[in-house]
Amino acid sequence: MEQPAVRFKRILLKLSGEALMGSQQHGVDPAVLDRLSSEIAEVHELGVELALVVGGGNIFRGARARGMDRVTADHMGMLATLINSLALQDALEKKGLVTRVLSGLEIRQVAEPLIRRRALRHLERGRVVIFAAGTGNPYFSTDTAAALRAMEVKAEVLLKATKVDGIYTADPVEQPQAEFLERVRYLEALERGLRVMDPTAISLCMENKLPIIVFNITTPGNVRRILLGEPVGSIVSE
Repeated sequence: MEQPAVRFKRILLKLSGEALMGSQQHGVDPAVLDRLSSEIAEVHELGVELALVVGGGNIFRGARARGMDRVTADHMGMLATLINSLALQDALEKKGLVTRVLSGLEIRQVAEPLIRRRALRHLERGRVVIFAAGTGNPYFSTDTAAALRAMEVKAEVLLKATKVDGIYTADPVEQPQAEFLERVRYLEALERGLRVMDPTAISLCMENKLPIIVFNITTPGNVRRILLGEPVGSIVSE
């Protein structure tokens, strides 16, 4: 059976740690993990080369650790992303996908060291690459890590998964009258302080002309719809 034409051949999907929690207050919800891994497997079947970055906010938020040394807290946050990456790897492999976790922090017993050429080779061979431990440096968010890794592997788009339908002029949960923005320019997102990604991540994407699509990951099938060219979420571009 012939595969449908896809909009992008290589993508980077950024998941927040909170996306793995489901209705729980912390940790990983197995049901949510199973649904996400099924959706990723469907995307992989389209022939798309897929890289992932997952946050760690469901376990530990380094930047918000009060009274703790910032560098220490950020390193703890990076380790939280590694825990989530291993959980995601396990779920994906149960779906039959071949995966590799590449870590910005060197922990060879559980993940490969992050070597760009190795990541590219994995993608070319059809493996799902999960980038863990952020950039490997404190003071940088997983949003920035996602933008950086997307550029390093020459992804065609950065898909930013959220719990809302896209970009709004304000938080639609707190302000139901907030306006939905289907398309936003990079500079507009920065100047208006829109809650897309952190400013460093947006600036990196702007400098390298990498489009960002912000969409609702809680709606099943949205990633596949984006790849098939359906109008889903909001796009940040030139």
